[in-house]
Amino acid sequence: MRVFVYEYACARGTGGHALAARLQVEGWAMLSAFLEDFGRISGLQTLTLIEERCAHDERGGRCRRVREPEHESAFRELAAMADFTLLIAPEFDDILLTLCRWVGESGGRLLGPSAEAVRLTGDKLALSSHLLRSGVPSPASRLYRAGEPLSTTRFPAVWKPRHGAGSQATFLVKDAQALDACLSQARAEGWQGDALVQPFVPGLPASVAFLTGERGRIPLLPAAQRLSDDGRFRYLGGAVPLPADLSPRAVQAATRAIATIPDLRGYVGIDLVLGHAEDGSEDAVIEINPRPTTSYVGLRALAETNLAEALLRMALGDGIPNLLWRNGMVRFDADGAVR
Repeated sequence: MRVFVYEYACARGTGGHALAARLQVEGWAMLSAFLEDFGRISGLQTLTLIEERCAHDERGGRCRRVREPEHESAFRELAAMADFTLLIAPEFDDILLTLCRWVGESGGRLLGPSAEAVRLTGDKLALSSHLLRSGVPSPASRLYRAGEPLSTTRFPAVWKPRHGAGSQATFLVKDAQALDACLSQARAEGWQGDALVQPFVPGLPASVAFLTGERGRIPLLPAAQRLSDDGRFRYLGGAVPLPADLSPRAVQAATRAIATIPDLRGYVGIDLVLGHAEDGSEDAVIEINPRPTTSYVGLRALAETNLAEALLRMALGDGIPNLLWRNGMVRFDADGAVR
């Protein structure tokens, strides 16, 4: 069996852009972890694609170095060769959605969600409306247009791209007068596109990842998130597991959210905020990531089970595995460092 593990920033390079360089650091942490875990499965060969100038190097499995003009053809060739393709890529500019289509057009099989599930979860405005209609607590989002009043928006608020990843162009906004300054700063950083505004949800940032397959889903250990305190919400890493009194709340909220979206298969991460109310009444789902997230590097360090193998077995229809975990706590950084 062959599994093509693709990470966008490592395969396309950074082009000298700060955001791309930051995404490549996180991307390599995930890519190398999945390649190592898949590589421990007997009879399985890994395939991957890395841009020729990328400083990282994968020595296990089959690694192809490519230049930019060769990228799409090489991707399609490896997707066609593989039994499954696992995509690690951002949602902005329809990058993840386009890659999903390439896999299908190449005759490959996704180890992840359908293109339609990616389309919905990658559109933060549409996802917010969907979750609220489905009875899942989530901050109500409004499309931002420069100069238009947002009289119904509560402040402090969060200004962020409608389609984004990696906390790209994301700001904490204290009042309506600061909204246009967010747009100017985002443009100065190279961001283009639609933006939305949503009320800021106070509490503990957390995440729950799921392994999902045809026969069900299983939550992994909930994680606390560390975000920058400069009003930009940059992801710094996290800790696994959450305290015992918070974990059930996180799993309950995340399960309600993921259950509302058909074909959300593979490794899926749910970002949420656990509010101050002990009964969970102030908890809110913020985003759904239809792809592997950096929390994988922390989760695998606590797992006695090979999580990549469990993911593959679920995709093959083998049922829901019994996951085994070590005692203790793991802290991890966005670059993959684990303590």
